[in-house]
Amino acid sequence: MKRFVEGVSRTQGMLLPESLDDYIVEDNPVRVVDVFVEELDLAEMEFSGVKPSATGRPSYHPAVLLKIYIYGYLNRIQSSRRLEREAQRNVELMWLTERLMPDHKTIANFRKDNGKAIRRVCRQFVVMCQKLGLFADAVITIDGSKFKAANNRDNNFTSAKLQRRMEEIEGSINRYLVDLDTADRHEPEIAQAKTLRLNDKIKTLREQMVKLKAIEVLLNESSDHQISLTDPDARSMKTRGTGIVGYNVQTAVDATHHLIVAHEVINEGIDRDQLSTMAKLARSETGIENLTVIADRGYYKGTEILACDDAGITAIVPKTTTSSAKADGRYDKADFIYDPEANEYTCPAGQRLIWRFSGVERGLTLHRYWSSHCPRCSNREQCTPSDYRRVSRWEHEEVLEVMQSRLDQAPDAMRIRRKTVEHPFGTIKSWMGAAHFLTKTLSNVRTEMSLHVLAYNLKRMMRILGPLELMQAIRA
Repeated sequence: MKRFVEGVSRTQGMLLPESLDDYIVEDNPVRVVDVFVEELDLAEMEFSGVKPSATGRPSYHPAVLLKIYIYGYLNRIQSSRRLEREAQRNVELMWLTERLMPDHKTIANFRKDNGKAIRRVCRQFVVMCQKLGLFADAVITIDGSKFKAANNRDNNFTSAKLQRRMEEIEGSINRYLVDLDTADRHEPEIAQAKTLRLNDKIKTLREQMVKLKAIEVLLNESSDHQISLTDPDARSMKTRGTGIVGYNVQTAVDATHHLIVAHEVINEGIDRDQLSTMAKLARSETGIENLTVIADRGYYKGTEILACDDAGITAIVPKTTTSSAKADGRYDKADFIYDPEANEYTCPAGQRLIWRFSGVERGLTLHRYWSSHCPRCSNREQCTPSDYRRVSRWEHEEVLEVMQSRLDQAPDAMRIRRKTVEHPFGTIKSWMGAAHFLTKTLSNVRTEMSLHVLAYNLKRMMRILGPLELMQAIRA
């Protein structure tokens, strides 16, 4: 075959390098993994099996299995069976493990039994980045994203879904019973065949109904009236498209280097209660006292913003627009100007809305204001369909007003948030593939996510410093 690049004959003798080390160049990422794990104190991180048993068959050192997992997640190989195959044929992995080839069960059990220790390794890498001074700018962006669980949507039930499924089965059974009556009017041979087939379908549907009745009992006993059969901790969550059964992954990302400084996995579908928790976790991980956190409007909640303010954390979160008045073309609450000295509002018509009383709603102390001039106001149709326009004010409203002023002075805050925190989610989901999480239950999913975050941060640091410089920093 002329004019093509030609290979070497498979029977041609070759002089291969005498050692595996000759195959691995100095700046190969696998060397970074080796150095990083070797510098860890696995006993302090409470890995099981650090001290070998005096009797029985020798076990693999946890450092070997940790290296296998970090290498696998760096190269989009998360399955224990695939890692077993790679250890037998991959030259880089042979070098990393010194030709050790544990079976898939040993690899899988290591991840299952050392979840807390693996999460500590992920945090240890963030501590190293902190010591390198990579978090000096003190701006952290927070966001959450829904990840699919191993639980199929058909194996997740809510009260409405279960009722709908039972009604569908009852309808099918009634339809088949009518078909049975019709089949009796056919020729005996045809009638017998149809009757047998329809009876089998009816039997199958009735068995499904019995299973659904049992699920209904469990569903009524659950605290949130939702149950997942494959992964008991997975929950049905709303997304922009169709809902998914999965987990809500929260991340706090450094705005300068796009490193994930903190993360958490929850099975609650909304982000509104997570702002202060993630902000405090990010401050603890980075060691930054005067921290600024940016989040989208899904995190806007007065008590959460107040908690950040009490903790000395500067929050920037856009307010959610829920006013029906503005949607109907009437005056919004923002059109009413508050005077803190007089403790009253001024409406667009120039009238004073004075304090009337205070009350508690949903655990919040609210003050009520309105003006006696409302029934005689010429602008009442533009203001309210009622006799009086009443304005409510939370007792800590000034915290929200200060934050809104801060947001007005930082018009690029949301653009910074979008280009910072959404990039890691897109990257990690691409690595995961269509299935996302492979493990089940919340504790195992948290371990799996920690490995993904560690792999992402390792790649980011190799891109920022380079493999050789990163190895020097790890040894320092």
